[in-house]
Amino acid sequence: MKHLRALFLLAVLTFAVGAYAQGGTHPATASPTPHAQTAPAGPSSLAEIVDRQVSQYEKNVVGAAEAMPEDKFNFSPSSLNIPNAEYKDVRTFAQLITHTAAANFYFWTTVAGEKLPDNIKGPNGPEFKTKAEAIQFLKDSFAVGHRAAKTLTSENAGEQLPFFRGTQARLFIASGAVIHDADEYGQMIEYLRMNGIVPPASRH
Repeated sequence: MKHLRALFLLAVLTFAVGAYAQGGTHPATASPTPHAQTAPAGPSSLAEIVDRQVSQYEKNVVGAAEAMPEDKFNFSPSSLNIPNAEYKDVRTFAQLITHTAAANFYFWTTVAGEKLPDNIKGPNGPEFKTKAEAIQFLKDSFAVGHRAAKTLTSENAGEQLPFFRGTQARLFIASGAVIHDADEYGQMIEYLRMNGIVPPASRH
């Protein structure tokens, strides 16, 4: 009885598939979905690929910076006195912002052939009195990133540029800043969550 039932179901399925195929609506000839019609084209050049990476982390990092209230901008996990924690001498949230921006400037001015800002004297960048000033410094660093990305071509990507104590390929330096942004962003979101703030990128 079970075998007959299985054969019957198989026959019904075969009939349904055959009728569908003969009905003139074949998956291969169906009109594309609205999503497929409106999907944006992917980047077509090396410059566009890196520029899109810069934009993605610009949105994440600037969003995180703006999410921290002014009165908590100098927050450090060391102030929480967590038992057995190792947060002594870690950067404050404000220093994470200025350090990220300073590194962006260092990487991307090298690629763009621009001068490093005079107010960058060390790895943490300059100290600012207000949140707005620090965030503007951060935004300015990403503006250099976009200009640096636009210099990239398949021909010059491997060109060696002076960097740190030696040289590195132009593409390595440009993308290296994005990797560093990702690392610092990870720390920023932890600081936000320690203060009961959900990062903007996680609110969807």
